[in-house]
This record gives sequence, C-alpha cells and structure tokens, in this order.
Amino acid sequence: MVAPIPISQADGFPGALQALRAQMVDLTLRHVDGDGSRVTAIPCLQLIKASCSTPKTAPALYEPGLAIVLQGRKKVELGTQTLYYDPLHFLLVSMPMLPKGGVIEATPDKPYLCVRIDCDTATLAELMLEVGPACGDAPAPAHAGLNVAPVSEALLGAALRLMQLLDNPQDQRVLAPLLQREIFYRVLTGPLGPRLRALAQQDSATRRLARAIDELNRRFHEPISIDELAEVAHMSASTLHQRFKQLTSMSPMQYQKQLRLQHARRLMLGSGLDAAAAAHQVGYESASQFSREYRRLFGTPPRADIEQLMRAG
Repeated sequence: MVAPIPISQADGFPGALQALRAQMVDLTLRHVDGDGSRVTAIPCLQLIKASCSTPKTAPALYEPGLAIVLQGRKKVELGTQTLYYDPLHFLLVSMPMLPKGGVIEATPDKPYLCVRIDCDTATLAELMLEVGPACGDAPAPAHAGLNVAPVSEALLGAALRLMQLLDNPQDQRVLAPLLQREIFYRVLTGPLGPRLRALAQQDSATRRLARAIDELNRRFHEPISIDELAEVAHMSASTLHQRFKQLTSMSPMQYQKQLRLQHARRLMLGSGLDAAAAAHQVGYESASQFSREYRRLFGTPPRADIEQLMRAG
C-alpha cells in the first residue's frame, strides 16, 4: 500500500515534474467541460475530472491501462488490498478488475484530475521482445492485478506529449500510437516492469488467468462453468479458482455477477432501459433477483441509483 500524501507535499516535488504536471493540468481543464470521464479523439486517452470527493467507495470496472493523477487523490480497494494514488504515483491495471474506488481529495477550486491511458497487450508483447529480459526481474505475484508506482519524468513527459496531440488533430493518427508505445515502454522498464511482462508472456500464470478473465468479460451474459474457464486458462478447476480469487479477491462466478450488474447499470444510465429490460439483457432470468443483487452491490435499488447518478451528472 502506498500511504496517502497530502497534495501540499505533492506540490513540492521536483521542479521538472512540477512543470510537466502544470502543463497537463492546463490541457485537461481546457479539454474537459464538466465532471466525469471524457473519451477523447485519441482512442487510448481519457480525461477524468471530479470537483468533490466521494463519500464512499463505489465498485467499478477498471480496464487494463494506467491512470496518472495530476491533481487530488484517489483510493481503490480490492479485497484486503488498499492503494492510494496521487500526483506522485500512478496506478497500473494489469487486466480487467472490479475494485471499489473513490476520490478522497478534490474541491471545486482544485478538482481531482486524472489521465487514463489504455493498455494494448499486443504492443506490450512486442515491446517485451524488443527490450529483452530484464536483469533482476522478479516473477509477478498472482495477486498483483493492481499496482501503484512513483511517476518518473520520462513517463510524465511522454504522457504530456500524447495529451498535446489533442491540440494537433492532424498528428494524432501517426503519433498517438508511437507515444502510447513509449508510455508503456517507460512502465515496462520501470519498477512495475515484471507485472507487464507477466501479462505479455503467453505462458505465464498471470497471462493464463487474464485469458479466463477475458472470456468472462466476453461472455458475461451467458452461463459459463468453472471447467470451461479452466480449459481456457489451461489450469485445473481448483487451481483456477484459487488463483483467480488471489488476483481479483472474488470467485469467477462472483466476478461474472459483478460484471453483469456493472453492464446493466451502464445500460440503464446510457440507453434508458428499465431495470427489468437491463436485467434480461445481461443474463438475469429473475428481475427480483437482479434488484436484490444490484442493491447489495451499489447500496440502493436500480431506479433510485440511476436517478441519483443522473442528478449528479
């Protein structure tokens, strides 16, 4: 766990990093109108803003990639693991995860600002082959689905150049993939390199678990057995169950249930479906069971939760 660091201390970190961060803050504020997550014209880049802290952590689907905080602070919880990230640290998500998270430092005058950069596993595999084996790389533990590490000047500089393409649309198609590649090269050659190597290596236990998670994400609305997942991961059913729980803090079936509820929430919020229609679309046969499990996960019944989200937005 990385201990939370007050923003006043983060404001005092090295001048070169401070200058890079200041430019990234300016770019974010110019390209984000209100609170929320904004998908940009650069496919791998999202900008996130929150003007107030969240009173409680909320479950969400975290896709593979990294999050660089420019201002404020956030906390994520996965089982017994708690991580904090802020302008001194970035979060690496090695594969799709379902932690709880919340902004713990943000004000209207100094909102939480974050840059999210997607991870391309094919690019990672190519990079790993080009870079070659790293001396002293320790095997990545099976529970390392989320990791926090200090930002570096090289990583922040590459992320800034990617963001600057927002003001130069004519350069995005050619330069954005190169900068995305450089960003993950910086992560690969840094302290979290072993995590990305484990994700990229086809025969690693982490990569095989990632295949099972990918299968669940692809077929979350269908019935799927632990034996089917074990076959995808080339593991025994008992080994898959044990390692899956180490990695995600839940069983494969609990993971699938949370995926269904997350997707149903998106359908109700984004497509205007009612609870019964959303429940059916994500694979529930019983609307009442869906409502019970939805309330257990999000804290309120589906309709009240969506109304609350729409008012907040």
